[in-house]
Amino acid sequence: MPPAEWSATAVATAATPAAQSVIPGAGPALRPGEWATLKLRETGETGETGEAEGEEPPRYAPEWLQLREGPDAAARAHDLLDPLRIRLANLPGRADGLVVHDLGCGTGSMGRWLAPLLDGAQQWVLHDRDPYLLHFAAVASPRSAADGSRVTVETRRGDVARLTPDVLRGASLVTASALLDVLTREEIDTLAAACAGAGCPALLTLSVAGRVDLTPSHPLDAEIAEAFNAHQRRGDLLGPDAVTAACEAFSERGATVRVHPSSWRLGPAESALTAQWLRGWVGAAVEQRPDLRERADRYLEERLAACAAGELSAVVHHSDLLALCRPTGGAA
Repeated sequence: MPPAEWSATAVATAATPAAQSVIPGAGPALRPGEWATLKLRETGETGETGEAEGEEPPRYAPEWLQLREGPDAAARAHDLLDPLRIRLANLPGRADGLVVHDLGCGTGSMGRWLAPLLDGAQQWVLHDRDPYLLHFAAVASPRSAADGSRVTVETRRGDVARLTPDVLRGASLVTASALLDVLTREEIDTLAAACAGAGCPALLTLSVAGRVDLTPSHPLDAEIAEAFNAHQRRGDLLGPDAVTAACEAFSERGATVRVHPSSWRLGPAESALTAQWLRGWVGAAVEQRPDLRERADRYLEERLAACAAGELSAVVHHSDLLALCRPTGGAA
């Protein structure tokens, strides 16, 4: 899971009332191979709707996504945009406009950030399994590109059991945020193969890097971080190892891969987000290591008090990855 998105059971593990006041829906419980708003694997029997019988689609609270949208936008690596623009300018059919597939779009924050930074007409295809979030994404989507060209939006609901080049047929770009670290190695291979087969680049942002720097420091910081990272790697999930695995998967398929840091830098102005992130970070650590509970409860209370007083800052490290797959259709 991304560092800011935690399981409901992890939150419940922390015993203090402060720990239990996390925004509802910020992190539904996940099975290995499942992202909260995008399934990459079939699980269970499905009915006519395509959802598992008796299963409600997990939902992120829009309030949570709104909290993190500003820090997400500030963190994403602008240094990757120039090589992306160069590749997009040389894609076959560029004169007809760009087609961008945004996987697990949530409320559409990636489109709101990226569409106004790219020239030319754009059609964004927003994928999410939660119709509630898709509604927000469609309503709040950007309407114009950097040069004033029109931006249109299409929403697609449902599980993505297997991503293939056919699904991405005609795509100019694939985007996602906070996705890689909740995938297995097999699923990252599937994603890389689909992008390579379609000949489209992929911009995959805000993958957890496994490092957190808190100021002032605390003797328990490292132990909490280690337990949290172990929680991210539970089952077959890659957690902090996902970016390395993705680099290998795309490179093996002939893509040129660039990675750039994209850290959250949270100070007093982001105290609401910091408090929510802290509750989930500690809760996941305690779920992984129940023996930490008593010390972690005291730690969390101290950290939340410092956050409320404007005395705590955090750097939550992420990585952005740009994979420039070899174009199909005769482009250089």
